Amino acid sequence: MSVGETTSDSAPFFSDDSETEESGGAVAQREESPSGVSRVRSLLTVLILCYINLLNYMDRFTVAGVLPDIEHYFGIDDGKSGLLQTVFICSYMFLAPVFGYLGDRYNRKVIMSFGITFWSLVTLASSYTPKEHFWALLVTRGLVGVGEASYSTIAPTIIADLYVKGKRTNMLSVFYFAIPVGSGLGYIVGSQVDRAAQDWHWALRVTPGLGLVAVLLLLLVVKEPKRGAIEERPEHHMQQTSWLMDLQALSKNYSFVLSTFGFTAVAFVTGCLALWAPTFLYRAAVFTGERPPCVGKNCASSDSLIFGVITCVSGVLGVASGVQLSRRLRSRTEDRADPLVCAAGLLLSAPFLYLAIVFAQASTIATYAFIFLGETFLSMNWAIVADILLYVVPPTRRSTAEAFQIVISHLLGDAGSPYLIGVLSDSLRRTDSFLWQFRSLQLSLLLCSFVAVIGGGFFLATALFIKGDRDRAESHAPTDEPILVPKSGRSTRVPVSSVLI
Repeated sequence: MSVGETTSDSAPFFSDDSETEESGGAVAQREESPSGVSRVRSLLTVLILCYINLLNYMDRFTVAGVLPDIEHYFGIDDGKSGLLQTVFICSYMFLAPVFGYLGDRYNRKVIMSFGITFWSLVTLASSYTPKEHFWALLVTRGLVGVGEASYSTIAPTIIADLYVKGKRTNMLSVFYFAIPVGSGLGYIVGSQVDRAAQDWHWALRVTPGLGLVAVLLLLLVVKEPKRGAIEERPEHHMQQTSWLMDLQALSKNYSFVLSTFGFTAVAFVTGCLALWAPTFLYRAAVFTGERPPCVGKNCASSDSLIFGVITCVSGVLGVASGVQLSRRLRSRTEDRADPLVCAAGLLLSAPFLYLAIVFAQASTIATYAFIFLGETFLSMNWAIVADILLYVVPPTRRSTAEAFQIVISHLLGDAGSPYLIGVLSDSLRRTDSFLWQFRSLQLSLLLCSFVAVIGGGFFLATALFIKGDRDRAESHAPTDEPILVPKSGRSTRVPVSSVLI
């Protein structure tokens, strides 16, 4: 078997494919040498990055798990509550291009270690915010985005430099399992620590210590892989283009642009649900008389717990089923399965989310069931969207592409959606009664279903361009090295492009 036929990427974690893995020292050497990282260390790297990603989302949604208590503590309305998520996302998205630029050019492990340390310290500082200074909580939540931007733009590109094709998709699936699981744990841990300590501040003191452990694991275990080497395109054979040239190339990559807008819809919907779902469920229970109004602490601890469990389970099922479905349909759809599965996930989630919001006033069980189905279909996108970016963008532009996908998806997605929902809720509320607290938030959240349908349309459009963009990325050769061509008895250097037939 030739090197080109090596099946290092044909044994997926979640597949029953019958391909036989090669064994032996020579094959192992071929599998390990391109990236410069051994097979065992590559797997440990993915697990460590997955752990950090879990902490990332766990910290992000801890605030949502104790949001009613924060509102009661500071005496703020829905609009100001939405700002907690908005300021975080704004700093996160505006700094993502900076770290994307650095990640394409400098040591990624060092950049991530710095960012996670900063994020952990700022999160700990935010837990000591006094009652009279809500602005200080906003500032510290904004600074948390600095640390998270340094990680989210870079981590997927490390996985891309360790694995290719089928194995890359599977490892990205493991990595993106951490999003729903971490989000769910944020609700669960936040609400339960708040309940145990009788103080929501303690909920923000869980992840900083775990973050410092992550930094130690990064420094001691993770090894920087060679960019593009696993794809037989080592970085010393690939010329680094300027940042403006990278942006120009990305803007002409229709698959990247359209899938980014589709993912923006995913971010919009998840941002709304992440911050407002537990509060909405609590207000629905008060409206229907299932529980009395809360005038003290731990107002929505049980709702946050249930929603957290639903988010964990539906997220794992959604990510795994999305990857499996995409793999099974790939041969039948001329390699267009990925955007089609993403489109189906969004279009199917829309009616279930609509029914969950409408049924909240009639049946709590039906509401939870519809939320579960809606989140499952929504989660089908996570790993697939990341994989689309990695195979339609050349290795030397991936961190920049990750950064700008983060900017666009958050700028038009979850940076403003929590605040928008809060402002809409305040504007629709006629009185401060429990009826209108529930009704105004209910009407505002209906916007999520319509945005999901629009996102599905963007992914359908992506399917039209995905094959051509993937072929161009795989054959990308940015170097234009001169070669020697005889001319009048002498050798003359001319660009390769000028002699191509």
